[in-house]
Amino acid sequence: MRTTLTLDDDVAAKLKAESRHAGRSFRDIVNEMLRRGLASKGTFSRRQSFKIEARDLGDLKPGLRLDNVAELIEQVEGSAFP
Repeated sequence: MRTTLTLDDDVAAKLKAESRHAGRSFRDIVNEMLRRGLASKGTFSRRQSFKIEARDLGDLKPGLRLDNVAELIEQVEGSAFP
């Protein structure tokens, strides 16, 4: 079957490079890649949704506040800059 197909520049370049590397025609490479893509279409399973569960981490140590993250990190981990 003959048809017109518009390829993105990066895709066309990769196909041409593969054609040169394999020593096969551009048409053969395009058909092979399409077959591979269509064959693998059914092999991907849908991922389960990601679920986050909140946990109570308890109270902060005396003197620590959550409203200033930089200060909190400095107090917990120490000063990053002398």
